[in-house]
Amino acid sequence: MALLLEVSTLEDKWDLVFSAIQWIQFIMATLSIIGSSSLISYAVFKNTPKSPEIRPLFCLSFSDLLLGICWLTEALLYGTSIANKDIICYNLQALGQTLYISSFLYIVNYIWYLCTELRMRHNQIGQNTSPLVTDSTCRVGQITFIFSSLIPLLLMTPVFCLGNDSECFHNFSQNNRCILMFSPASVMAELLPSANTSVCNILYFYSITIFLASFLLSLLTIMVLFIQAQNLYKKFVKSPGFVGNKQRIVIHIVEQRVRFYPAAFLCCWGPAVVLIITKLTKPQDTELHMALYVLQALTAGSQGLLHFGVYGWTQHKFHQLKQEAQCDVDTQTPLLCSQKRVYNRGLDPLGSTVTFATSSSTIL
Repeated sequence: MALLLEVSTLEDKWDLVFSAIQWIQFIMATLSIIGSSSLISYAVFKNTPKSPEIRPLFCLSFSDLLLGICWLTEALLYGTSIANKDIICYNLQALGQTLYISSFLYIVNYIWYLCTELRMRHNQIGQNTSPLVTDSTCRVGQITFIFSSLIPLLLMTPVFCLGNDSECFHNFSQNNRCILMFSPASVMAELLPSANTSVCNILYFYSITIFLASFLLSLLTIMVLFIQAQNLYKKFVKSPGFVGNKQRIVIHIVEQRVRFYPAAFLCCWGPAVVLIITKLTKPQDTELHMALYVLQALTAGSQGLLHFGVYGWTQHKFHQLKQEAQCDVDTQTPLLCSQKRVYNRGLDPLGSTVTFATSSSTIL
């Protein structure tokens, strides 16, 4: 009797957790869709999405938009009884995993471009940048964009093809499976003996391995880029050459984005990684699983919102610092003002061309 009461209490707790996850996922996905859509609309309004420099941010925002739609659809499917719901949920989960990896690569690509901007601006102070360097950067960005789109799809192809062929979607016949990240496939052995359980288990651990490996490689790459960006920023601060106020402001804003985007990356996906590792190492610790599931729904679904917040805040900071710099112009001598106009010409954080003696570049 005591065992039955304990099982009943545990089921009631999970029902509350599932309901909380559904509403958290619904709210955060909706906010993420609004945030990523706002960034995409802003880039389109500026008529810059085709620019090689804007493409990393545009693709990252588009990936956030698709991921938000995927999360929102899963939340809406919870509690419904539509036909073939298990097939829809399984493929939505697989699509979500594809978008996770894709967003990792797009974040790395965007941070790499920010570091490239810092490096090019440092060279431009010494007039060392040639058009060949700019063209090479654009080509590398285009290649990275193609691989960021193709690699996740290729990695998840076995999950789509073999999973549907082996009917692994029967695992999602349970109502809560549609909103849980990386639902285990071991329960299929009892529910559906005819299903190819071994293949589904292999695909389950394959998906986890791909996710963890992608996260760790992305995190390592981001940390390397972050260290390089900090070293470049220190060189700017100690640079003996003349750096105009607006150029210094743009450099500061780019450096801030290099700081905050990795922080958003860790905030979004750190809890999900901890959840997966906990499920593998402590499969019986249900209380901890409940807390991590709620935290993961709160953070992973907010990626588009956080990216919008980081970009919006840095844009606001740019205009604020720019206005402060404008107030200082009246206190400068005519000669110094004319020198600053030469170095500051055309600086704008999004969609504007920055003109120097040897090259031009667009700042995100």
